[in-house]
Amino acid sequence: TAMKARDDLRSGTIRMVLAAITNEEVSGKQARELSDDDVMTVLGREAKKRREAAEAYDDAGRSELADTERAELAVIEEYLPEQMSDDELNAIIEAAVAEVAGSGAEGGKAMGAVMKIVQPQVKGRADGSVVAARVKTALGM
Repeated sequence: TAMKARDDLRSGTIRMVLAAITNEEVSGKQARELSDDDVMTVLGREAKKRREAAEAYDDAGRSELADTERAELAVIEEYLPEQMSDDELNAIIEAAVAEVAGSGAEGGKAMGAVMKIVQPQVKGRADGSVVAARVKTALGM
C-alpha cells in the first residue's frame, strides 16, 4: 500500500529492510530461511543503524539527513515488538541478580551469569547496551 500511495520514504525503507533480510538469508555457507527471531534480529540491527546514523548526522550539523534517518527508524519500529518499560526491565534484572548472588559469583563472572539469564527474557524488546549498563549498576560495578 505504501507503493500505491506513492509514499517514497516508507516504500524505500521497506525495500531496504527486505534487502537486509535477503542478505541475511544468503549469507554464510548455505542459503536458509530465517525464523521470526532472526528477522526480528535483522530489524533490530537496521533500527540501531538508523539511530546511530541520526546521532552522527546531528553531531555533524546535518539535521535534514538526521530527520530522514529518524523517519526511517519510525517505519522500522512499526515492525518491531514494543520496547520493554524501565520498570519491567529493572524487575527482571533484580530477579536475575538475586538468583546469581545466591551462587556466590562476583565481578565479571556475576555480570556474565546475570546477562545469560536476562538476555533471553528481553531479546528484541530492550537494547543490549542499556541492559548491560543496568546490570552493571545493579551489581555495583
